[in-house]
Amino acid sequence: MTDALVIGAGPAGLMAAEELARAGRRVLVTEAKPSVARKLLMAGKSGLNLTKDEPPAMFTKHTSGGGPALFEALKSFGPEEVKDWARNLGQEVFTGSSGRVFPDAMKASPLLRAWLLRLADLGVEFRTRWRWVGLDDGMQFETPEGVVTLNPKVTVLALGGASWSRLGSDGTWAQMLSGKGVTLAPFKPANMGFCVNWSDHMKPHFGVPVKGTALLVNGQTTRGEYVISEKGLEGGGIYAISAAVRDGADLKIDLLPDWPLEKIAARLSGPRGKTSVSNHLRKALKLEGVKRALLMEFGNPLPDGAALASLIKALPVPHAGPRPIDEAISTAGGVRFEAMDENLMLNALPGVFCAGEMLDWEAPTGGYLITTCLATGRHAGRAAARWSQG
Repeated sequence: MTDALVIGAGPAGLMAAEELARAGRRVLVTEAKPSVARKLLMAGKSGLNLTKDEPPAMFTKHTSGGGPALFEALKSFGPEEVKDWARNLGQEVFTGSSGRVFPDAMKASPLLRAWLLRLADLGVEFRTRWRWVGLDDGMQFETPEGVVTLNPKVTVLALGGASWSRLGSDGTWAQMLSGKGVTLAPFKPANMGFCVNWSDHMKPHFGVPVKGTALLVNGQTTRGEYVISEKGLEGGGIYAISAAVRDGADLKIDLLPDWPLEKIAARLSGPRGKTSVSNHLRKALKLEGVKRALLMEFGNPLPDGAALASLIKALPVPHAGPRPIDEAISTAGGVRFEAMDENLMLNALPGVFCAGEMLDWEAPTGGYLITTCLATGRHAGRAAARWSQG
């Protein structure tokens, strides 16, 4: 028996469990995988980016698709609150030159260990390898001991999106909720790479980072590093513009963003004699390595003069669409905000709340994802505690 049930042990679920426990509820957290917070630990392998150090109004502008409840959650638990929360777990943080905030330890494991100890002190219990399979006559789970049905007073669902299924976010919950009248937006990849059918000419550049270019989408210019992979284009710079390109915007690359068009045209107008085009680009513009390779890949046959200068400033990128959804860092789509009230409780299922990436919102990498998951988990957990009292 339990007062409160939390299904899903990622950041949103753990935060909801903490709020419920602080309100005096007996809390059980179930997780389908053998251990908790697997995606958080994976995110922390290259440095756990907890949040972005910027004013709340600017922070929320990077989140799209969310309803008023999401923005209310971020209003009360934004970047400053996330930093304080980490410090209260004994994890000091620092802000990098880009404004991204990391724990001093960089990894996720010290923070997670401290958090789980605090939850244990609050009486939160965990069951792993419990997969949620139904909600008729209670919450049903497939467990190592067989099928178990729970009837808690209140439930928070924090089941993740539909990417990285091997870490637990497989989106299989969507069919169960839609069968109960919960309206959902279709899942779409977010923060993902794009497929490019490279010629053999590009093979020597697989794995090479592209620095010092700008990405042009919908009249906006974005600077950021990305990588040439065997499958296409990936990395932070690409993720920042991935939503717009996924939804149909053209992608172009400015190979020399610090050079005005006129300067490039003037440099190219000089005589090249018997010098090859490739060497002329290297000598006149210092266009070398992977930048020159991208120009040859996407621009051949290269035009002359002013047309070539224009191509260097806005090189079209023909791609074959986003990488598969399971490879995406996150997903858009999920439970629509109109399917819930202002407390993130499902209209069709009173007493059942939702939090985290399973909600229909998206944001770029850079701390926005984790912060929003924590904020919605806190919002749903506090609301669930109040509802169970009433």
